[in-house]
Amino acid sequence: MRKYFLGVDQGTTGTTALLINEEWNVAAVKNVEHCQIFPKPGWVEHDPIEIWAAMQSAVASVIAQEQIRPSQIVSIGIDNQGETCMIWDKNTGEPLHNALVWQDRRTAEYADELGEKYGDYIRETTGLTADAYFSGTKLRWLLDNVEGAREKAERGELLAGTLDSYLIWKLTGGEVFITDPSTASRTMMMNLKKGQWDEKMLDILDIPRSILPRIVDSSSVYGYTKPENFFGQRTPVSACITDALAAMLAQGCLDVGDIKTTYGTGCFMYINLGHEVKLSNNGLISVCSWSVDGERTYAYDGGVYIAGAAIQWLRDKLRVIENSAQTEAIAKSVEDTGGVYFVPAFSGLAAPHWDQYARGMIIGITGGTTREQIIRATLESIAFQVYDNAQVMKLDSGHDFSVMKVDGGPTVNSFLMQFQADILGCPVEVPVVTEMTAYGAAFLSALAVGEFGSVADVKDCWKLQRRYEPQMSAQEREFRLEEWHRAVERCKNWERAGRR
Repeated sequence: MRKYFLGVDQGTTGTTALLINEEWNVAAVKNVEHCQIFPKPGWVEHDPIEIWAAMQSAVASVIAQEQIRPSQIVSIGIDNQGETCMIWDKNTGEPLHNALVWQDRRTAEYADELGEKYGDYIRETTGLTADAYFSGTKLRWLLDNVEGAREKAERGELLAGTLDSYLIWKLTGGEVFITDPSTASRTMMMNLKKGQWDEKMLDILDIPRSILPRIVDSSSVYGYTKPENFFGQRTPVSACITDALAAMLAQGCLDVGDIKTTYGTGCFMYINLGHEVKLSNNGLISVCSWSVDGERTYAYDGGVYIAGAAIQWLRDKLRVIENSAQTEAIAKSVEDTGGVYFVPAFSGLAAPHWDQYARGMIIGITGGTTREQIIRATLESIAFQVYDNAQVMKLDSGHDFSVMKVDGGPTVNSFLMQFQADILGCPVEVPVVTEMTAYGAAFLSALAVGEFGSVADVKDCWKLQRRYEPQMSAQEREFRLEEWHRAVERCKNWERAGRR
């Protein structure tokens, strides 16, 4: 009977199940979207119950597509969207509130206060900057604002964590409550060098240690699915990792200086720093990439809040496109944007700017500006943001790169990938499997159950689909970047300025 490995990517806009066969080819894939909830401007939430249902639906779909028995699945690996976090009742499993999404800015002012008082300690201990992006301020808000949450926590009736912790807890029927260092390092509560919760940070944030999960290796058999939650099977749950870092591993970026970018709702670039913690002087954050056999690997992280989410905005809010696939042909139908630049700072600007109060802006509009030019400018904005992070990566790491490996849904857009190569001035390589997040999670789960001998074996699984070579002249590249940076400066500090 053939063996299969399951990778689950719990992302910002949906959950993807990836079923992989013994040859490590994708046998089946299914994405199930979930709602984006916007209670107030700058607030973003997800319904955890809907996400749990989406995961179950996605997994059931890939099993049906390949027409296999659930018992043929050897291991399950889960990657998650990172900083998004929630609280739930330990006894009933019911969420006390919607999950607060990484894009949510409701704690921005509190994060400013933390930065003023404890900014140096936060950076030196956690590798992060004080920002509403990270989970710690969100969990503090939930404890302080959800009725009865503090009291439940004090009575030992409350659990809190990122979505990996919740989904694994659900899969195992409440028997396993864990997270891994890659995810914990995005909470602003983990001591980066020790790989454990930092007591001073917990005190600063007023978050009880008792409600948080154990931090364990990214690849290990944590426990087994409860039969009623997984098609009657007790299957090993054996990998837990942040989404873009799972993709970094799947891309084979195992050596110091290796770099990659994952495109999704946001855009996330990482450069491998090896086993040593290094801090950035230019706006990058330092995180744990993964931990295997007790050995942690670190990386610089350059995050872009809004990438694919800008395309989704065109579809769902402006309704100028019916689906994201259309944008490729539309962008190619015009020679340029007509001088239009779109800075999609819907939730502020992340690295290297770290401006919580920046807001989205389309500038350069004239009476002749067309729908097609705005759509093209939206795609170009993704590539420009990636360029900005790449330059800081080079500066802070001391490593140049000759190629950028990429993955994620938007990499199927040939216009975007060609423009990305043009703006970076280096080749861009797209793998055969674009869903590298779930692929990396599946690999780590298989490693834990003995299907592979070491992390290095992941390099044998990687296959190139297409390589994009830069075609833009240096003069044009410099002009376009100069105009982009002019636009970025104009959108900064907008919300705060508007409140005065």
